[in-house]
Amino acid sequence: MNETTMPVNGTARRVGPDSSTDPAPVNTDRTTVNRERPVVNKPSVDDGAKKPSAAVRLVQLARERYRFVVSTDGRPYAVAVDGPNIALPLRGRSGVRQRLARLYADTFEGDVASQSALADAMTVLEGIAEDSDPVPVHLRVGHDEAGTLVVDLGTADGRAVTVSAGGWEVVDRSPVLFRRSGAMAPMPTPILIGDGLAMFYGLLNMDESSFRRLVAWTIAAWIPTIPHPVLTLKGEQGTAKSKTAQMVVNLVDPSPAAKRSQPRDAKAWATQAFNSWALCLDNVSVLPQWLSDTLCKAVTGDGIVDRALYTDDDVVVLSFRRVLAMTTIDAGALAGDLAERLLLLDLELIDDSKRRSEEELDTAFATVRPAVLGSLFDLLAAVLVVLPGVKLESMPRMADFARVLAAVDQVMEWNTLDDYLAASANVAGDALEGDPFGSALAALVERCGTWTGTAAQLLEQVPPPGGIRPPSWPKDATRAGGKVKRLAPLLRSIGITVDDTQRSQDRHRSRLLVLTRTDLPEKTASAPDQGPLWPDVAPIGQGRRAPDLD
Repeated sequence: MNETTMPVNGTARRVGPDSSTDPAPVNTDRTTVNRERPVVNKPSVDDGAKKPSAAVRLVQLARERYRFVVSTDGRPYAVAVDGPNIALPLRGRSGVRQRLARLYADTFEGDVASQSALADAMTVLEGIAEDSDPVPVHLRVGHDEAGTLVVDLGTADGRAVTVSAGGWEVVDRSPVLFRRSGAMAPMPTPILIGDGLAMFYGLLNMDESSFRRLVAWTIAAWIPTIPHPVLTLKGEQGTAKSKTAQMVVNLVDPSPAAKRSQPRDAKAWATQAFNSWALCLDNVSVLPQWLSDTLCKAVTGDGIVDRALYTDDDVVVLSFRRVLAMTTIDAGALAGDLAERLLLLDLELIDDSKRRSEEELDTAFATVRPAVLGSLFDLLAAVLVVLPGVKLESMPRMADFARVLAAVDQVMEWNTLDDYLAASANVAGDALEGDPFGSALAALVERCGTWTGTAAQLLEQVPPPGGIRPPSWPKDATRAGGKVKRLAPLLRSIGITVDDTQRSQDRHRSRLLVLTRTDLPEKTASAPDQGPLWPDVAPIGQGRRAPDLD
């Protein structure tokens, strides 16, 4: 045979006629390979299997532990299968992404998911959430299909307070889905011990009438389906406006930052409103027009449309109704349309001998807060019994809130509705006096009785005071017409009607403004008096419940 030898890798090997080289010996004993470094979670080379990617593993871990939903405003959330009924955002500091990263590292020791793997997994999970129908996701306060009110205690175990007609209780798991934010703080568990309302009154600096309206506003703040007037605490320096506002907000929706400064723009405001159910703007002196309009929208529940994050053509809708509070020295500086949505409470000057330190007030409030909450929930449950039957002879601007006041009056034998209506008329008058153009219009109608003309003629008829035009004074006829429409509710509160439906008889057919002096309406009547709803038993705050109405 024609065999030759050729050096192969330094060793003489035989080469056959087919010019092939004999294979070198292969160590088939796998026990001697990588004896010092065993392979973990690595498929065998022989079976050809491929290790799942980190993104696939992350999705698998997430689907085993969470169900995925999308809220009515289009945001995806994850809800733990065996956990509290809390909606967790997929991204963010407290979201599922961070939890999955840690879970991955704990499950696959020595392996950490990369940022790209986490991003890919989040995209898949968002798609899973989009496959389901939108569900309501509440913030601090919600209600179920039966109308039962639910208040999230904000605790890690997901406990909540449920309030229905006649009673309330603390439940271990919320019946509705809540989301949390970094602006929220836990609420203490309410208890029934003593008269919590009297305990709360002892911490505040206001008269009895103001306190009763404050109590009614507080329980209405847990009814998410109605608009709530902006609680406005007014008083000079040294009346404890800020401290009072802080305590009230921390009853309704506890927060590490119960008091906020004015937002710089609409986007900053939307961020604050999205993360808190109750907000307080502290030390308000003048509100810019955009903020006044935005607060009005937050009262009525209108939405804000904004561009979706990381997209050029998609949008998200921030639709929310919020519970708002403000502290101010002069409520007359507020815009007229907002003035109609205020619940104004005057605070009294505190005598130096009765002033208490901040630390003392904080300690006292922390001590009585569980009892105060118990009394407030007790009152809310009693109000829900009578609220469906409350009818008002005439409906004011904040009609739903007025019905709550009437229900509180029936339960407690108070007079909060009449006090609220009287105070609202005073606020409208103060706001009108704070507007130079509005004051000029009121003076014009007072002289003429009825004035008719175009907006341009109106500007000529009411020159600026002292010949110097204030910043809020309309610059032209178009702005003058719009200003009159904006002031119409305030003018109506002092007996001046505005009609802009008529046209001039000449060929120009110009729009006419007709300002007419009318008699002020009689005081709005509340619901008719009714007998006591239950026998003489323990007062609100000591476990009282409405009787069986069957």
